[in-house]
Amino acid sequence: MSEDIKQAALEYHELPTPGKISVELTTAAETQRDLALAYSPGVAEPCRVIAGDPLEAYRFTGKGNLVAVISNGTAVLGLGDIGSLASKPVMEGKALLFKRFANVNAIDIEVDTRDVGEFVDTVARIAESFGGINLEDIKAPECFEIERQLGERCDIPVFHDDQHGTAIVTAAGLLNALDIQGKDIANARIVCLGAGAAAIACMRLLVSMGAARDNIFMLDRRGVISKGRDGVNVYKAEFANDTELRSLADACDGADVFIGLSGADLLTPEMLQSMAPRPVVFACSNPDPEIKPELAQATRDDVVLATGRSDYPNQVNNVLGFPFIFRGALDVRASAITEEMKIAAVHAIRDLAKESVPADVLSAFGLESLEFGPDYIIPKPMDSRLASRVSAAVARAAVESGVARLPLPEHYA
Repeated sequence: MSEDIKQAALEYHELPTPGKISVELTTAAETQRDLALAYSPGVAEPCRVIAGDPLEAYRFTGKGNLVAVISNGTAVLGLGDIGSLASKPVMEGKALLFKRFANVNAIDIEVDTRDVGEFVDTVARIAESFGGINLEDIKAPECFEIERQLGERCDIPVFHDDQHGTAIVTAAGLLNALDIQGKDIANARIVCLGAGAAAIACMRLLVSMGAARDNIFMLDRRGVISKGRDGVNVYKAEFANDTELRSLADACDGADVFIGLSGADLLTPEMLQSMAPRPVVFACSNPDPEIKPELAQATRDDVVLATGRSDYPNQVNNVLGFPFIFRGALDVRASAITEEMKIAAVHAIRDLAKESVPADVLSAFGLESLEFGPDYIIPKPMDSRLASRVSAAVARAAVESGVARLPLPEHYA
């Protein structure tokens, strides 16, 4: 970042009030009667009702529209393990996005432990205060076990956005990119550079969407994850392939798709040149992608490219997913976020990119026109239609998959 941007970011977070979120009142608190109803003695009545039926908390408190954004700061995007307190600006930012894009109230909670059991116990003991839990910036492989255990102990949605949010938006963009390139995910040969939480979740979801596991070649710092290789944990082993391929150059030769969730400048022009005709490249390392877009396009004029950056076309941005996924889940009081709900979100995001782009979206990005094609495979974050389309698709899938505790609201029907 430039010095101007760094200073502007510090001022943004400090002024006019430190931080990015606050608490607002939702009801009157002006008179003696208001206070008698809000606190003593009136507050005793909803307390008694909830003591008799815990589900009444959704009726008499803000639980049903409240998400906890929780991290221990062990894998903060671009910064690594910086600790729980240093992650707070990111978690507040996530809360801001929840409110801005889906009108979901969110509060950040930073848990100062790297121990899985301590983290799970802490979160599980406070979970009933919330309608959902968004886990954030927790390193792999611990994040997998944390999410699994919390999913078993909590009766509200627990969603690790670094895994599933990234996977959902990646899958939506990739399916559209493959359409443009005239390819089918069932036959596509996919190279995944990176073997952390996001990478594993992306590949799992792509398999759910029809990708062949034998066509997926995942690489970590030591190269291709192959069967029989030493030092492969149980999560990476899920994508261990029976192959003689060892290096990234080996894997890229003839590949249809490259998905990078790793580090800067790791995909060379020679590797890109060796890929199959009409390749798809998702270089999502942030802030510096696995290959610079200008270099990729100079190397291949038939490539469809996406990055994690907002200053290039086709940004893979989690804000296209998580606010609306939680909005839909909360609106039907879902007890979990299922694979069916994730797939529904993929299709809703994917389909929206094929529709005409509204004038207000064009204006927000300083564009005169935009249509489905190589430079527009994923909707823009400011597209207000995401709120209704993705939320409705997720809510409907929750009802159909049996995890909803309320019927589909009329405005989603």
